[in-house]
Amino acid sequence: MDEDYDDDDEHEFVAKKVERIAQNAINAVVGGEQIIYAKEKVNDWWRQIIEGWLKELAKLEKMFKYVVTWIIQQRNGWGLQTAATAFWKDDTDGLIGVEVETPTFFCIVTIFAISI
Repeated sequence: MDEDYDDDDEHEFVAKKVERIAQNAINAVVGGEQIIYAKEKVNDWWRQIIEGWLKELAKLEKMFKYVVTWIIQQRNGWGLQTAATAFWKDDTDGLIGVEVETPTFFCIVTIFAISI
């Protein structure tokens, strides 16, 4: 069993596990060096990432509502800065951010997890 995941508490947010799931889903779709930014492919990339991510999250059998934001920006010399904050129960809810960079774009995903 993964040491940072507790099967007994369905209301425990395990950030490391959710972050790994998100990172793997992103990398499976856009994580390769050969992926080149294409505006017309962004919606398909997002759909594929979310489908992969949700499939793996369902296996955790945790009682959470997830809110996800996604930014993808072509590398063009402009900077990109993000921030997120929330007010909630620290012992059950959580927030993670995942960033993937390729030679042609940045991808930043922010995931809010709210216990239900």
